[in-house]
Amino acid sequence: MAESQPQAQERTEKATPKRRREAREKGQVPRSRELATVSILLASAAVFYAFGGEAGSLLAGLMRDGLTLEPAQLRDTAAVFRAMESGTRAALLAVAPLLVSLAAVAVLAPLALGGWVFSAQALRPRLERLDPLKGLGRLFSLRGVVELAKALAKVLVVGGVAVLLLWALRTDLGGLAREALQPQLAHVFHRVREAFLVLSAATLLIALVDVPYQIWQHGRQLRMTRQEVKDELKETEGRPEVRSRIRSLQREMAQRRMMDAVPGADVVVTNPTHYAVALAYDPLRANAPRVVAKGVDHLALRIREVASRHGVPVIEAPPLARALYATTDLEQEIPAALYVSVAHLLAYLYQLRAARQSGAPEPEPPRDFDVPEDLQSARRPDPHPRDLE
Repeated sequence: MAESQPQAQERTEKATPKRRREAREKGQVPRSRELATVSILLASAAVFYAFGGEAGSLLAGLMRDGLTLEPAQLRDTAAVFRAMESGTRAALLAVAPLLVSLAAVAVLAPLALGGWVFSAQALRPRLERLDPLKGLGRLFSLRGVVELAKALAKVLVVGGVAVLLLWALRTDLGGLAREALQPQLAHVFHRVREAFLVLSAATLLIALVDVPYQIWQHGRQLRMTRQEVKDELKETEGRPEVRSRIRSLQREMAQRRMMDAVPGADVVVTNPTHYAVALAYDPLRANAPRVVAKGVDHLALRIREVASRHGVPVIEAPPLARALYATTDLEQEIPAALYVSVAHLLAYLYQLRAARQSGAPEPEPPRDFDVPEDLQSARRPDPHPRDLE
C-alpha cells in the first residue's frame, strides 16, 4: 500500500538531476530577496558615497539657476521650456550614475543565486494561491517563521548598528551647532552618506544567513521519496526485465554479425575446445592480421562449426588462442608481441593452400608457437565477452 502512495512516505532522498531540471523548467530555483535588497542598498550607498558630492553640486546649481530667472524669461514661453529642458537634462545627468547602477544591480543580483530562468509555467495563475486555508498554513509554516525572524533580525541589526554609529558620532554631531550654515550642510551631507554606507553594509549579515537557508530550503522542497526515485529510474532507463531483454537481443545481433565474418576468415585458432579466434589478413589494407570473431565454450564451438562448413582451416594452438583472445578485441589488429607466432601460422597456411592446389600431401601443422609467457598466463574471461554487449 505504501508503495502505491509515495506521498505518504517521507521525503528522505536528494532530488535527482531530472527532478532539478524539471523544477528549473517550472521556474523553481532558489532565490533570496534579502540578497537582492542588500545588493541594491549597497550599490546605492556606494554610488551615493562616490558621486554624491558631484550630484549634490549639480542639483544645487540646478535649483539656483531655476530660482534666478529674469522676469523677461518668465514671460517668454519658449525661454521657460528651454530652461525646463536644460534643467531636466542636468537633473538626469546628476542622478544617472545612481539610476544605471540600480538598474544593473536589480537585474543581476537575483541571477547570483539560481541563475537566469524564464518559465511560462510560472506565469500561469494558480487558484490554490487564493485558498485562505493554505494562506494561513503558509503564514504559520516554517517559512513564515523564518521570514518573521529575518524581519526581526533586520530591525535588531540595523537598529543596533545605528545606535552604535550615533554613539560614535555624538561628539562630531554636537559640534555642528557651532558651525556656519554652508560648512554645516557639507558636514551633515558627508556624515549622512557615511552612515548610509555603514547601515547598508550591516544588512549584509542578513543576506549571508539567508542565502544558505534558501539553498537548503530549495533542496528540501525538491526531496523525493524512495518510491519516486525508483519510478523515475524505471521511466528513464526502462524496467530491468526490458533492459535485460534489450541487452540479450543486442548480444545475439552482435554474435550473428560475428558469425557472418567467420567464412571470410583465413584461419581459426583454437584451444582446442574452450577458445576459438578467427583471423583475417589482407596485406593491401592492413599492416597485420585482425580478429574478426572470437568466443569461449559454446560460442567457440559455433565458430569452429561455421569454419569447418566453409573450409576455413582450424588450427589447434592453445597458448596462441588464449593470448589472441585476451589481448585483442574484435576488428582490431593483433599486438606486435604476437607477430612472430602469427607469421609462423600464416606461413603454414600458404604451404597448405599450395599443397591443396597441387594435390600434394598437406604439411603437418605447427605445434610450437613463440608466445610470450605473460600472454600465455592470461586468465580465462567471462563466457559472455564484453565486446558482444
